[in-house]
Amino acid sequence: MRNFKIEKPDESLRGAIREKIDNLNKPKGSLGLLETLAEQICMIQQTLTPTLQHPCHLLFGGDHGIEREGVSVSPRDVTWQQMINFTHGGGGVNMFCRQHGFTLYIIDMGVDYDLTTYPDILNRKIARGTKNFLYEPAMSEAEFNQAIETGCELVDLCHQDGCNIICMGEMGIANTSPSSIWMHLFGNIPLDECIGAGAGLNTPGLQHKRIILRQAVDNFHKLRAQSGNKEEALPYFAGFEMAGAIGAMLRAAELKMTVMVDGFIMSACMLAASQIYPEVLHYAVFGHCGDESGHKRMLDLMHATPILHLGMRLGEGTGALCAYPIVESAVRMVNEMNNFENAHITKYF
Repeated sequence: MRNFKIEKPDESLRGAIREKIDNLNKPKGSLGLLETLAEQICMIQQTLTPTLQHPCHLLFGGDHGIEREGVSVSPRDVTWQQMINFTHGGGGVNMFCRQHGFTLYIIDMGVDYDLTTYPDILNRKIARGTKNFLYEPAMSEAEFNQAIETGCELVDLCHQDGCNIICMGEMGIANTSPSSIWMHLFGNIPLDECIGAGAGLNTPGLQHKRIILRQAVDNFHKLRAQSGNKEEALPYFAGFEMAGAIGAMLRAAELKMTVMVDGFIMSACMLAASQIYPEVLHYAVFGHCGDESGHKRMLDLMHATPILHLGMRLGEGTGALCAYPIVESAVRMVNEMNNFENAHITKYF
C-alpha cells in the first residue's frame, strides 16, 4: 500500500477562526453544529473565507464472495442491476447529485457482471467479485493495492477539475458483513453487537448471518492474524468498492479536501482508514447516522457528530449528499453573516 502524507491542519489559525465566528451578529454558539462545521472547513482549507468548489461524488460498485453464504436478503444480481439503473439517472444517488450540483462518477470496481457496454460506468474492474472470506481472504494484497490506487486516481481526477469537497458511496450486496467485522476488530466491540439486518434480514436470517461471520472471524484469527497487524484485516474482508473508497478518502485528505462520509459501510471504510492514518479524521464530515444496527456506535468510535438522523439506510452516499446543504449553510454563515461592529449592534456577551 502506498504511503500517504496526511497532515493535521495547522492549529495556528484556529483562534482567528473562532474569533470570527464568535463575533458574527448572533449569540455565541447559537448556530450550534453550523459553527462547528464552519470551523472545521476553515481549518481544512486554512482560511477565514472558505469555499465549496465543484463537489464530486464517487459511487463504487463491487460484489462480495460472502454473499454466497446467504448473509443478505438481496441477491448479488441487484448490484449490477442497480449500477445500470444509475446510468439511467434513476437511483436515489442520481436525484440527490442533481439536486445539490454534484458531478457523479459510477465506477465498476468488481461487479460480477459485464458492464463494459455502459459508457457511463468507469471500468476499473479488478475481478468479478471478491472471494468468500469465510474460507480465504477476500482479495490478495496486490488486488487491494490496485483498488486503493483506483480510489486515488479518481480523487486526482476530481481535484484537477477544481473539486475541494467529495463524497463516496457504494453499491455492493452483502457489504454490511465486512463492515460489521471491521467494527468488531477495530473497535473491540463484541461481534454480535456489530451485526445488523442489512437490507432487511428477518430474525432467523440475522442469526444465520451472525453464525457465518463469527466463523469467518475465527478462521481469520487462525489463518492470518499471527502478526497482530490491523492492516491484515483490510484485504482479508474488504470489498473492492470498499478498498476503492478507502483509497479515495486517504488521497482526498492528503490533498486537503473535505470528505463527506455516508452511512454504515462508508463509516466502516473511514474507521479502517483511520486505523492506518488517524489524521484522516480531521478531514471527515459525517453526513448522517443511519438505522443500520451499530452505526451510532461506530460513529462514537471516531468521536464523530453526524449532521442528520433521518432513519436512512439506503447507502449509495445518499445520506452524505442530503447533508451537503447543511455544510453549505455553515460556509455561507462564516462568509456572509455580518459581525457586531459592521452591523452597529452592541455586543452583549
